Amino acid sequence: MNLKSQIKWTMILGMLSLIAGSFGHLALTDIYHGEGDLFTEWNILRACAIVLLFFIGSALLTLNRALKAV
Repeated sequence: MNLKSQIKWTMILGMLSLIAGSFGHLALTDIYHGEGDLFTEWNILRACAIVLLFFIGSALLTLNRALKAV
């Protein structure tokens, strides 16, 4: 994978991270208000954490590769 496509994938993961942050906020609001069944909200938070983990990893790898290219 070349650097340009790696940057594009990192940007896509960044956008997904922003969306995941919004869903995470909504899930945490429901958890705070003590809704009845919180199974879905906790699964949303787990999915958000995975998206953020992939984004951070991708960003660090892309920056490392860009630094070596400079």
